[in-house]
Amino acid sequence: MIDSCSLWNILSSLVVYSVLLENKFSFSITGFVEYECLYKPRTIHNKMDAELQTKLKSEIDKGNVTCYNLTIEDLQDDFVLKNRNTIGIGELSSIAFAKKVSISFLTDDQKARRIAMDILGKEQVQTTSLILGWLFYTSLLSEGDIDAIIKSHNEYFRPLEKYFREVHNEALRLKYFLKT
Repeated sequence: MIDSCSLWNILSSLVVYSVLLENKFSFSITGFVEYECLYKPRTIHNKMDAELQTKLKSEIDKGNVTCYNLTIEDLQDDFVLKNRNTIGIGELSSIAFAKKVSISFLTDDQKARRIAMDILGKEQVQTTSLILGWLFYTSLLSEGDIDAIIKSHNEYFRPLEKYFREVHNEALRLKYFLKT
């Protein structure tokens, strides 16, 4: 289950997204996330937002991103009611659905990550940077891919370059350390 920001962070790099699809990753979103990404009015709408929206529509049409709706009962869960003013409805609905079907939750929002760890457990909460690090560590991405990933990510005005560089360096360090 993935929230809006992480979805944009993944889709902003064709290199990363292609490798994830090749390795049988699947992405699920809630109807609330779909609304936030595709239909919610934006105060600033630029060409790059439009491109990401077009990519998302295409991936939904191809079946690579699946949209699930929650029931009223899902939204009446105690944790949803307790946190309804703490994080966005997209993150909240994603955590609720991940809890309901016992799957991992992918978010780059720090507040949502803390709440999700309390609800789902630390091992069920992931970030785009964590996935990227794993791709480098397992050699599904090569050392030379980092610059193209960051360039594409920055073109879409995504804010994770610092974390991508850190996780890339850590993955390489661990690979080297474990080989020696």
